[in-house]
Amino acid sequence: MNGCDECNKRSPIDRSKIKNTEFTIALAGNANVGKSATFNQLTGVDQIIGNWPGKTVELAEGLLQYKGHRIRVIDLPGIYSFTTYSMEELVSREFIALEHPDAVINVVDASALERNLFFTIQLIELAPSLLIAVNQIDLAEKKGITVDTKKLSELLGIPVVPTVAIKGKGISSLTDAILNLVSASPVPPVLQYGKEVEERIAQIISQLGAVKTAYPVRWTAIKLLERDPEIVKIVGAQNSQVVETADTLAKEIETMHGEPVCVVMSAERYLIADRIVSEVIKIRTPVDGKPKKSLTDWLDQVALHPILGYLTVIAVIGGLLVWTFLIGAQISSFLTSFLSHFERYEPVINGSLLNILWNGAFSGFVAGVTLIIPYVLPFYLILAVIEDSGYLTRISVMLDRGMHKLGLHGKAIIPLILGYGCSVPACMSCRIMESPKQKLLTAFLVTLVPCTARTIVILGLVATFVNIWWALALYAFDIILIIVVGRIAFKAVPGESVGLIMEMPDYHVPSLSVILKQTWARTRSLIWIVFPAYIVGSAVLQAFYAAGLLNPVNTWLSPITTLWLGLPAVVGITLIFGIVRKELTILTLAVLLGTTNFASVMTPVQLIVLALVTMLYIPCISTILVLASEFGWRKSLSITGIEIVLALIVGGIMYRVLSLFM
Repeated sequence: MNGCDECNKRSPIDRSKIKNTEFTIALAGNANVGKSATFNQLTGVDQIIGNWPGKTVELAEGLLQYKGHRIRVIDLPGIYSFTTYSMEELVSREFIALEHPDAVINVVDASALERNLFFTIQLIELAPSLLIAVNQIDLAEKKGITVDTKKLSELLGIPVVPTVAIKGKGISSLTDAILNLVSASPVPPVLQYGKEVEERIAQIISQLGAVKTAYPVRWTAIKLLERDPEIVKIVGAQNSQVVETADTLAKEIETMHGEPVCVVMSAERYLIADRIVSEVIKIRTPVDGKPKKSLTDWLDQVALHPILGYLTVIAVIGGLLVWTFLIGAQISSFLTSFLSHFERYEPVINGSLLNILWNGAFSGFVAGVTLIIPYVLPFYLILAVIEDSGYLTRISVMLDRGMHKLGLHGKAIIPLILGYGCSVPACMSCRIMESPKQKLLTAFLVTLVPCTARTIVILGLVATFVNIWWALALYAFDIILIIVVGRIAFKAVPGESVGLIMEMPDYHVPSLSVILKQTWARTRSLIWIVFPAYIVGSAVLQAFYAAGLLNPVNTWLSPITTLWLGLPAVVGITLIFGIVRKELTILTLAVLLGTTNFASVMTPVQLIVLALVTMLYIPCISTILVLASEFGWRKSLSITGIEIVLALIVGGIMYRVLSLFM
């Protein structure tokens, strides 16, 4: 079988960043098995975060130098199978099949070996040079589970190394095993399924002679039998007869077993996994004959309780929001006050062009600092602690049913919560969603969540000059609007949504090194977007404003601002400045009106409407850039356009409704 030349040229990360690499290895496995900890132990601090070309799936790359060898290490997304229900699964199998790494390290959890071997068996089908790292041996032993790694290696025909990655145990042996595997280039083993399945796999293989794919012949035959849509499409374009034959053979298996062929194949894999586990695992029986409850069992009695579980989720989410609205806001205010001593922190009208540009650029720099330090860094740090401890999956499971109403699942709560701090990292965190439809839908809803900057506008206009209850009413209205718009978008956006499939890992004390590295990796990617956008955007807008080029905007927008929204004409410019940063709406309004007592020049209805429109209309420039990098400019501008229209429609209706009784 010959690989496609064009496909083989693809590279997920710029190879120029790491030159003269002798070997490339990939880490693959389920989520929460210690794969990231293994990656960090192998690569240390020499890591690069990049995307597979054309996709939003993130891959971590690092360089290992060991005994004179340079080894490029790729950390693939944590997945459970090689079906194509999610982009992560497709990217992982494409990397292994098309990039041809010198070795694949399958990291498995020693305490959940049978479940992990289900994926291992699929890896064996893909026929790479494979090595297994049986991780978390220490946790398994605490549960009374002992794994015979030598026996496991014999049964699978694959090298097996026990590790405790979070403590660095077994990493040296693992690295030696990698070098041995790369130099030996062993023949991949073949695991035999039931007779009726093997006979039909053989029939499909016999017809694949002239068909060219980048995948192994046996794996291609198995996927045709399972009716994998990607493989059916590739093979069908060359020989439709093979696809028809595979479909006929699949129906024969379904008739014999009374189950869909994919269910039969899953059962075959689990049968092999069960047989292997029965030979390699020994479980100590407690002295009293009763299994001892682990810490995870005790904690899950609360975390997954139908009442206490939700209260715990509310407490955790509430803690994050308290940081956003209280502690983070105080730190941001302090930083703003401190940095304001070095330069004016409001739009400059008079002065030299250089002074105007510098002040604009500096205000953009201040915006970046007061966003990253008080909000983004702490949020990512807390999120990494929750994630690495094992509690994040419990939050997702508890909220899964409610998220289904929006066509999403429990994982979506993380970007939505993050949106209350800042839309930029929230949009980037949508990568945790499985399907492209769910990623886009989550990002769209995230941009409707009032971030900290929009909160400043709501509090500065409504809570201060109307009352706090109207400010809270705007938040309640926003939640209702997200639910309604989410339901509409779910029906309108093409594509499929997938259910929640998540590993429930044991609780453990988070690793400080893992937390810090994850936090920095996530924050670093934001810095390159946020600071340039804020600095350049602020400088350009202030230069345009000082030159009087934005004044005609008021006249041009007056049919919307004055006639439809019932606002003062000067609001047109403030909304333009709000594109760079939402809180500039208030700063610009104060400069133009010559007062910070907005109640003296605007009615309560106007204040509420302005806050509502600011809350809903076009995201800030940094959010637009992130959306474009994640989904492309067409979808980014579509979301922007929809939200402008939505803000204007809702704002105009609200103005007329409120005018009736205020």
